[in-house]
Amino acid sequence: MAELTALESLIEMGFPRGRAEKALALTGNQGIEAAMDWLMEHEDDPDVDEPLETPLGHVLGREPTSSEQGGLEGSGSAAGEGKPILSEEERQEQTKRMLELVAQKQREREEREEREALERERQRRRQGQELSAARQRLQEDEMRRAAEERRREKAEELAARQRVREKIERDKAERAKKYGGSVGSQPPPPAPEPGPVPSSPSQEPPTKREYDQCRIQVRLPDGTSLTQTFRAREQLAAVRLYVELHRGEEPGGGQDPVQLLSGFPRRAFSEADMERPLQELGLVPSAVLIVAKKCPS
Repeated sequence: MAELTALESLIEMGFPRGRAEKALALTGNQGIEAAMDWLMEHEDDPDVDEPLETPLGHVLGREPTSSEQGGLEGSGSAAGEGKPILSEEERQEQTKRMLELVAQKQREREEREEREALERERQRRRQGQELSAARQRLQEDEMRRAAEERRREKAEELAARQRVREKIERDKAERAKKYGGSVGSQPPPPAPEPGPVPSSPSQEPPTKREYDQCRIQVRLPDGTSLTQTFRAREQLAAVRLYVELHRGEEPGGGQDPVQLLSGFPRRAFSEADMERPLQELGLVPSAVLIVAKKCPS
């Protein structure tokens, strides 16, 4: 009687008959609430409308006897005769309670789905924050590596400049030792003869322009040339060192010492001239020098 009442209630609430019977059977006929829970949980299953195969009377493969079939039919008819008849008001009240129960189950399901959606959103945001923090850490590491690389390059550049300065000092010391004593002990070059005095006392000499840099072109014995800009107060030894560092390898492997000559007027620069500034030697703002092989002494 309870099963029939629950089945009819489920059918009146709009559930298909086959689905309602399957829900009652799978929940052990524990009532309409358990059957509704099953229907709400399995409404999206692809096999929810497939009939439940539960043949009556098949026990270990044995067909029911005629007496068992008669007993089943008798019990069914007795159950049908003993079913209470509900009035229209009672049926409507029962249907109303069932609909309220369905609505309550639907609200509970929506609330559960909403909680699950909120949890998924929190997880998504947490994962996004972790990803953003990882990207920020990666960017900071890249910036730190770039700063270290710049510091390393700057240190290497300073070390290279220091090596060049040390090489200039060693070269000066070696040349002073080779030519005997300090370079400053050599006699200074002869002073130039005074030029003619201008005939007109009212004529003033033009103002000499001061230059901070000079452009030196050096012609090598093989026909090629080197061009570099130096400071006006830099020594001629810097030009000679630049030529020695940048001239090509000569046949035979050895490198002869560099002898610098001026093009016009023709002049060979001595070791004492190597210590003099370019401005003092008259090589400012530009000059052309010639490299000649110096015979070893």
